[in-house]
Amino acid sequence: MSTGTATSAIDDAATQRLRGHLERIYGDAIAAEVHPRLVEICERYAERLRPVPRRQGVDESDVLLITYGDQVREPDRRPLETLHGFLSDHLQDLVSGVHLLPHYPSTSDDGFAVADYLKVDPALGTWRDVLRLGRDFDLMLDAVVNHTSQSGRWFRKWARDEPAFRDFFISLPSDTDTSSVTRPRTSPLLTPVETARGLEYVWTTFSSDQIDLNYANPEVLLAVCEVLLLYVEHGARLLRLDAIAFLWKRLGSSCVHLPETHEVIKLWRTMFDAVAPGTLLVTETNVPHAENVSYFGDGYDEAHLVYQFPLPPLTLSAFQLADASPLAEWIATLDTPSEQTSFLNFLGCHDGIGLRPAEGLLTPGEIEHLCELAKGHGGGVSYRAQPDGTMSPYELNTVFFDALNPLHVTEPSERRIRRFLAAHAILLALQGVPLLYVQAVLGSHNWVEGVERTGRLRSINRQKFDLDELESELADPASHRRRVLDGLRDLVHVRRNERAFHPAGAQRVLPTPDPVLGLERTSPDGRRRVLALTNVSGRPQALRLGPDPALAARFVDLFDGRVERGHSDGVLEVGLAPYGVRWLAAR
Repeated sequence: MSTGTATSAIDDAATQRLRGHLERIYGDAIAAEVHPRLVEICERYAERLRPVPRRQGVDESDVLLITYGDQVREPDRRPLETLHGFLSDHLQDLVSGVHLLPHYPSTSDDGFAVADYLKVDPALGTWRDVLRLGRDFDLMLDAVVNHTSQSGRWFRKWARDEPAFRDFFISLPSDTDTSSVTRPRTSPLLTPVETARGLEYVWTTFSSDQIDLNYANPEVLLAVCEVLLLYVEHGARLLRLDAIAFLWKRLGSSCVHLPETHEVIKLWRTMFDAVAPGTLLVTETNVPHAENVSYFGDGYDEAHLVYQFPLPPLTLSAFQLADASPLAEWIATLDTPSEQTSFLNFLGCHDGIGLRPAEGLLTPGEIEHLCELAKGHGGGVSYRAQPDGTMSPYELNTVFFDALNPLHVTEPSERRIRRFLAAHAILLALQGVPLLYVQAVLGSHNWVEGVERTGRLRSINRQKFDLDELESELADPASHRRRVLDGLRDLVHVRRNERAFHPAGAQRVLPTPDPVLGLERTSPDGRRRVLALTNVSGRPQALRLGPDPALAARFVDLFDGRVERGHSDGVLEVGLAPYGVRWLAAR
């Protein structure tokens, strides 16, 4: 067994870092036993992955699409094959990568109750289909490793009391005091299940069908390390660590963001840096901003990318109130700890619009206003249990397109589309890597029928499509879906060809009137500078920027070529149409 010799696939420094992580998680004695096994796993996969060329880092060309494996369907063809064809035919010029939502066999939560981590759901396709996606797009796969399905292979073995799977899950007396545990849901934390040992109560953070894994057992960590490496071997460039904040449990604590959780992520970072350099770790933590960014670590030892969860509610509120100042104030505080880290920016996803990240950034009244908007457009609101037994809003269940529209107002479709594109112009101008949800790309409305079918609020923005019907709509330049897609294409085309939008480029918030968000983006080498201006109101805005010596320049609109010239005193006057967007490049 190799432990970092000259012929090893990973170097001695990496093996020693792995040992250090294990000691901090489990203590010296257990680490000494587990470490050689972990190194053996890493060596084995490093040999397999060494010949695979890997791109390093991210740049302004990166735009990712969030989609389900069966998002687009056609008769007598595997959905993953259909998806690949649809992406290649219609979205190749829009996105560089794909976040493929869980494609494993599962039993609930649209894939997030995984029954077998090592297989592809045969109803979707095969690992060959996944590999093909990974060859043509940067592929992000979900690592749903906080919990597994009650019908999952690992849990069934635990319930049968198979020795190799003892302590894989957490069983507690039914009267255990769990009042200190942070809850993201209203369902019971402990779920009764029948086992070979009798009735037991297992830890279920999210639902009765999602049983939390017990990382206090190092066998769980070793098994999950193999799973993650397998995903990279099958084409993943990015790994999304789902619900990772809840990974480690300790009674008497909140069981969220515990030091052991951060140490496990650091171990995975060390593992991938050694075994498959270029693999990017992404943490999904739908929590207030200060807690969220803690997963960057020191900038070199935890996540490469962290989701920007405050962005959707803050952007939505900005357009509803015609006031971008809370959004601007938050953006002004953003920073990443190193050039190796960046934010993942998004406005919509399969889970709706989280509200916890808006705590402290929007007032309770503003959050309640967003809840009323979601309900008024046919959507809903999901709640979570507080320690005192009360309920607080956790998530808006709605597509972003409908949530943007004012209530009880009849508007022409062109105005609604312009507002929607203005919101996405903010997303695309921000420092970081943009994520576009497939429902946004296709301009979807709330799928109320889906909620009626499933009884689940989250179904409202998880509509699936028949390929022929969808392509028929997209073939019509006047259709709603086509107009939205064309508008996004125009925005993305400009972004991907402008170095100032590099994720590592500098970002500065410009002083503007409340209805306008103004950002200055500068390329990493300092040679390119763009003013990104967005009117979040339905009224024209006449801006007078400055005085600032940097504005005494000639600016060219990247969309239409119009020229704006700053005055010698450093004042730049710019007009913005209702929901207008201007990206002005200094020349």
